[in-house]
Amino acid sequence: MEIAVEISMYPLTENYLAPIQGFIDVLRGNPRLQVLTNTMSTQVLGEYDAVWDALREAMRGSLEAGPRAVFVTKFLPREE
Repeated sequence: MEIAVEISMYPLTENYLAPIQGFIDVLRGNPRLQVLTNTMSTQVLGEYDAVWDALREAMRGSLEAGPRAVFVTKFLPREE
């Protein structure tokens, strides 16, 4: 099953650009995903398990490295 996830990351710091870019870079490093960005969110498209695995890895790394952040997501199944 294919899914699309729209995710927005809101680091709780004044220096928010670097953590967001690091998060996006981890997602883009996964060849199994299509990653699209705009000024408000990132869309991650791919096979269900691949998307979840990538989000888990990227979010965990971001949360462990800091700063604290809020993640807002929307999930949409894709037609195959």
